[in-house]
Amino acid sequence: MNESLETGLHQQIASNAAVQQDIARNYRWNFLVNTLDGATFGFGMSFFSSTIILPLFVSHFTNSPLVIGLISFLGWAGVLLPQLFMANAVERAPRKKFFPMTLGFFLERLPVLLLAPAVYFLAVSQPVLTLVVFFVLYTWHNLGAGVIIVGWQDMIAKVIPVEKRGRFFGISNFIGNGTGILGALAVPYVLDKFTFPLGYVFSFAVAGALFFLSWASLSLTREPAVASSKPPVSQLDYLRSLPEVLRKDRNFSLYLLAQIIFALSGMATGFLVVYSVQTWNLPDAQASGFMIALQIGLALANLFFGFFSDRKGHKLSLEVCWLLSAAALALAVIAPSPWWFFPIFFLRGAVEAGTTISGFSIVYEFTEAENRPTYIGFANTIPGVMVVIAPLIGGWLAGVVSYRAMFTLSAIVGAASWVLLRFAVHEPRKMKASGNPY
Repeated sequence: MNESLETGLHQQIASNAAVQQDIARNYRWNFLVNTLDGATFGFGMSFFSSTIILPLFVSHFTNSPLVIGLISFLGWAGVLLPQLFMANAVERAPRKKFFPMTLGFFLERLPVLLLAPAVYFLAVSQPVLTLVVFFVLYTWHNLGAGVIIVGWQDMIAKVIPVEKRGRFFGISNFIGNGTGILGALAVPYVLDKFTFPLGYVFSFAVAGALFFLSWASLSLTREPAVASSKPPVSQLDYLRSLPEVLRKDRNFSLYLLAQIIFALSGMATGFLVVYSVQTWNLPDAQASGFMIALQIGLALANLFFGFFSDRKGHKLSLEVCWLLSAAALALAVIAPSPWWFFPIFFLRGAVEAGTTISGFSIVYEFTEAENRPTYIGFANTIPGVMVVIAPLIGGWLAGVVSYRAMFTLSAIVGAASWVLLRFAVHEPRKMKASGNPY
């Protein structure tokens, strides 16, 4: 019996060593193809921005803050809420690539490809139907992202070493947002040159094509199969076990609480461009010019936070980003002219970049590889409930009180989330190195 156990242990060690050798051998290739994936996806987002382009598009059909708030509501709900329910399947999958590649094409990329022709044929003759079709396709796209993103994040954590993840996200996003500046320059010209809806048809068509190219790059990832040592468990039993995870890991639970509070401060995000348009009566072409500032902020901050977070830790990176978020909202409250919204959107871009890089990467450091999908699901789905509700709260406050009052409340809530993150959450990287079980 002892000989059998010893043989099995040696085989497992040899298998793990072979996997690590395979990952090290393909590291440069995987870094390259996944950087291309992130870069082309980021470029595509400059034509499909839920912060600027989509609210402007929807505002052609309605002025209702609640309907415009549905963009953020459906976007975040679709992306964040399914993730925890996918973690059980991802944990036990030998290859994580199946989720973003096979499922991702039909569930995430295809609906964006269908949006441009739908707008072209329907926007003028059937405006109400156009709005319905837009929200259906947008929901389909975001739900698809929610289904596949845990698998994608776990795949990245598997093929990119821990000390290189910050720069990986930073470099890939920097390239994507750098090229996205070209998109941000093109969109105002197109919206000004062509009558509605042709400018938006062009934007959505380019976004769909670039999303497809990013999927093609991702499909080239070389990921070794690794069988999970966890026994199969039903989805119901898996969900029943989740509260115990939070009870045992107080530091991670405090981090989730800070994320929930910060998510509430996001109630203002989707309304910044609408506020500027309504306050100063800006045309679409001028308002969409804020995309340039957003993309420059994204590009520079991705490069900065990518290397900064690898050196200083993702917790400190998040602290800086959350302070910048509160500052941007405070500027929106006191802005005396639309020109102030260029630095505001620059800061919003920097916040989005840093929170994406470190929000993804810090979760990997709270736990070991086998539990990683569960932690990813927790970190996205639990705060995601507040992310989903926040735009509706923001839309309601904007309608009942004012946009500026809502921006003020958002800034205060964002500052409160920073206090909790700064003083209550311990740096997981240092805790793991010291063996602190807190």
